[in-house]
Amino acid sequence: MNTDDLKFKGFTDKLSSSIEQNSHIETQLFEKFNVKRGLRNADHTGVLVGLTRIGDVVGYRKSNEGTLVAVDGHLFYRGINIYDLVKGFQAEGRHGFDETIYLLLTGDLPNKPELTEFSAYMAAKRTLPEKLKNSLLSLHGKNIMNILARSVLVLYNYDDDAEDTTTPQLIKQSLSLIAKFPTVIAYAYHNYVHQFKGATLSIRHPKRELTTAENLLYLLKGSGNYTALDADVLDLALVLHAEHGGGNNSTFTIRVTSSSGTDTYSSVASAIASLKGPLHGGANLEVMKMMDHLKKEIHDWKDEEEIKSYLMRILRKEAYNGTGKIYGIGHAVYTVSDPRAVLLKEKARELAIEKGLTEEFDFYERIELLGIQTFMEYKGAKVNKTVCANVDFYSGFVYSMIGLPKEIYTPLFAMSRMAGWTAHRIEELNFEQRRIIRPAYKNVMDPRTYQPLLERK
Repeated sequence: MNTDDLKFKGFTDKLSSSIEQNSHIETQLFEKFNVKRGLRNADHTGVLVGLTRIGDVVGYRKSNEGTLVAVDGHLFYRGINIYDLVKGFQAEGRHGFDETIYLLLTGDLPNKPELTEFSAYMAAKRTLPEKLKNSLLSLHGKNIMNILARSVLVLYNYDDDAEDTTTPQLIKQSLSLIAKFPTVIAYAYHNYVHQFKGATLSIRHPKRELTTAENLLYLLKGSGNYTALDADVLDLALVLHAEHGGGNNSTFTIRVTSSSGTDTYSSVASAIASLKGPLHGGANLEVMKMMDHLKKEIHDWKDEEEIKSYLMRILRKEAYNGTGKIYGIGHAVYTVSDPRAVLLKEKARELAIEKGLTEEFDFYERIELLGIQTFMEYKGAKVNKTVCANVDFYSGFVYSMIGLPKEIYTPLFAMSRMAGWTAHRIEELNFEQRRIIRPAYKNVMDPRTYQPLLERK
């Protein structure tokens, strides 16, 4: 604490207390005025606030009586089931992220010549302006997400038509940012470990002949330091995180800021800020922390009774961090299954075999199964829906097996979701009758009279 902070500590403490007191709104007021907190209905479904053709998330259906019925989860990109998309490019032995970007932005799957040209275009856009590269390497920052947001705002200055929101310009800006994100992330990470961990500053130039997943691994680790399966699994993760409907926090954020007419760079930076929040983009890190704890506390990784007993203690807030959460279990929409978790788990098993980590994978699988069982037993009649493992349960484990540093887990999420974000931005700016998004808030402060300064206590 510096001298000025010490000097004014009494004042700032009083100020903080007053602000905290006057920022509190009682829970019963939300119920009294039927306010949908978090834009959630009483049954935890999202309040319908918009229409889209881009992504759809399905985790339940409504019965004839109007009640929610849990179903296997499905994720659709432009009407195409994520299972079909993934199994399609995997069966052809190729990476699918470029195809996914094309699909989300244009609404159609590319044919072979279109995909070839599109991939070449994206590869050509990976290189950063020299001044931005130099400024990235001089930035002093411990959080890659903050550096990513700052870099996006700096890229505004390299666009002569940055304020142009016509569709051709939106597409050009979107593709340029999507292509550059891996390079920014890699450079920001290398600068971070150089400045804060004493590592040698190692900078590589993007390679046009590599896929997006391969290019990121090359930029981070260099040639020969990753396997074909590493790249395949990373590509899958990029595809699975590329889009998740218009209601997730960061996508809704970019739609809100886009509706105001602001530029692409400012709008994308706002989405990055949203994703940086630990309740949104950092869930896989929370799973990793929890699993590291469980590996130490559970003596026999195969003893189901010991595992369930400890998980019950976590739910009762008697163990781990006191939150009562089993991280990676449960989702706002998915009930029976999260299709992203199902698809990623398949590849996680292959990767664990390659890396000699099958015992650890089995432990994850056991925690998934017993975590769901224990949760349902603990909640009993208090919970009105089935729960499943979400994609975050396995994504951190997958990234660690690939050898990716934890500092880039959330930036990697942003790199994937850029495809969905920009598709939603373009859609928001192409409505026939555009309207700024402006929900209502009920003021619950009673009227008061103004007091002259000298009469105030």
